[in-house]
Amino acid sequence: MDNPLLAQEPLPPFGRIEAAAVEPGISALLAQARGQIDQIASHEPPTFATVVEPLEALHHRVARAWSPVSHLNAVLNSEALRAAYNTCLPLLSAYQTDLAQNERLYKAYSTIASHEGKTLDPVRRRVLEHALQDFALAGVALPSDAKQRFKALMLELTQLQSKFEENVLDATAAWSHHVTDPAQVRGLNEVVIEQARQRAHEQRTEGWILTLDQPTYVAVVTDAQSAQLRRVFYEAWSTRASDRGPQVGRWDNAPVIEQILARRHEVARVLGFGSFAEYALEKRMVRSPGEVLAFLGELARASRSAALREFAQLRDFAGHELEAWDVAYYSERLQQQQHAVSQEALRPYFPLPRVLTGLFEVAERLFGVRIRERSGAPVWHPDVRYFEIDSDGRPVGSFYLDPYARPHKRSGAWMDECIGRMHLAGGNALPVAHLVLNLLPPGTDRPALLTHDDVLTLFHEFGHGLHHLLTRVDFPSLAGINGVAWDAVELPSQFMENYAWNPQVLQRISGHYRSGAPLPADVQERVLATRSFQAGLHMARQLEFALFDFRLHAEYDPERGGRVLELLRDVHRQVAVVPMPEWNRFPMSFGHIFAGGYSAGYYSYKWAEVLAADVFAAFEEHGIFDRATARRYVDTILSQGGSRDPLEAFIAFRGRPPRIEALLKQHGIAAPEPVT
Repeated sequence: MDNPLLAQEPLPPFGRIEAAAVEPGISALLAQARGQIDQIASHEPPTFATVVEPLEALHHRVARAWSPVSHLNAVLNSEALRAAYNTCLPLLSAYQTDLAQNERLYKAYSTIASHEGKTLDPVRRRVLEHALQDFALAGVALPSDAKQRFKALMLELTQLQSKFEENVLDATAAWSHHVTDPAQVRGLNEVVIEQARQRAHEQRTEGWILTLDQPTYVAVVTDAQSAQLRRVFYEAWSTRASDRGPQVGRWDNAPVIEQILARRHEVARVLGFGSFAEYALEKRMVRSPGEVLAFLGELARASRSAALREFAQLRDFAGHELEAWDVAYYSERLQQQQHAVSQEALRPYFPLPRVLTGLFEVAERLFGVRIRERSGAPVWHPDVRYFEIDSDGRPVGSFYLDPYARPHKRSGAWMDECIGRMHLAGGNALPVAHLVLNLLPPGTDRPALLTHDDVLTLFHEFGHGLHHLLTRVDFPSLAGINGVAWDAVELPSQFMENYAWNPQVLQRISGHYRSGAPLPADVQERVLATRSFQAGLHMARQLEFALFDFRLHAEYDPERGGRVLELLRDVHRQVAVVPMPEWNRFPMSFGHIFAGGYSAGYYSYKWAEVLAADVFAAFEEHGIFDRATARRYVDTILSQGGSRDPLEAFIAFRGRPPRIEALLKQHGIAAPEPVT
């Protein structure tokens, strides 16, 4: 069959993938895979070589075919592609559930573990353990009717989560704001104003048309002098896909969330767990809800007094009570006063080409790799770039960079697997990653210019990319980010952020886009001083997200429903200090937990931040580019994927369990007093 999704090519043929090819290609592949599974399960006696390795290769084949479809749906969304994507979701959900509930395979894996387990190397044993846990968590041992119910629930969740994301994407894309008064855009950076003017020109109207893409939203609430404009944007952003705001009820995610929560809870109950939070923790570093809540509580105690003090200072600086849409604006002005640093004023010093060169040099110094851009790779948009990475002349992998915001592209930033690593008798593949950002695009006479916050985001996603690319695990289910406990998966990304705060690195990644002059030394010092600026407020905000998410899934009661807004306000009263309007509906666009992988796991950002700060402290003790420390980090953590217990891996690197002191020190927050 001449279908681009089934092509055996080194890279996905993005230019040839059309919506009409998606359903036929995926259907044919899944039918073929089901036949192979039957053959594999019939092997007697089952062995690792005859059962596990062929299944690993099969998993890789299916993932490789679906990856470009899922990716294009996120970065180049269209009605036709969306329809094809949604048609395939139930096919994939049924396939994955049938596979995980296959009793013949489960017995085969159990037999292999029993007969070969003691003779296998640690990675192969981990492959077996991981697979057996997946079988159990998919209900392989359930009665037939419970199995079918589990399968139906997983299908419904797949569709609901896709619907949630579509609603947010549509609500974001459909909104714009027409401005004719120059005073309304005063304070905004030239790039945003230029784009808004061009949109108005294209629509044959006067003034400026501002859209709700993430860079524009951030620019408005941070820099627009007009409080009215800030409020308009804050309301549009925080009420997306909800029953309030300028698009009231048009793409309301409230009923979608209720259905997601109900089905997640039922999934957990079918498997014998008390809540979805308990179920989710089965594959995390943290093993109990109490431990999660204790961890978040410890950070809340540490940050609460600092957050209150910082907010009082901000209110005094503004000279009046603050609304939610005022906070970013006055915070930026206060930071300018205290540190003489403005994110917008930094843009000329962080042109994307210079930042990328410096970022790659950091990776080369730490890990001994070389990164080179290559032309000729198939891409999905002219802005996309392709890079190869090698070590000692040996190819390691490659990655795509899709840097700029555009219509029909999901907001935010992320790394995802394009192709996973595999080194088996049935075939080999080097890892390929997608690095996706939503930066302001370049202008006619200048490259894309980044704020330091943008730089941090780039370093963060590149850290995820290194986790995927530098893996040494040969089995796809545990290679790179696969099989990694979700509350440890952010460690490599947050570790890399530390280098964007280092003076040596700042000097290398900065250079005025016109003159090439590096960031002046005094400005660099002031940038570094901002790391602890409003650290209490920032931590309180993240804890608000984390507590809301975890309690939402831990306390769900089918009789009462999700109580989403009630719980949001309760958590807000508990940990937040910034005011929140009654009409704020941020959960309705909280894709991390309702469409992504962070359900009952948003705490992972803070948990992994503790791990990353503690790991980086080891580099600070020996030198941030110390190759021996870097080799130990790669050997014990970065290359291991899901092949090693993450706590065991951390202890192997650090020599002890993680501590929160390094994180608090980074942000200038005093450690909390012990609870007595």
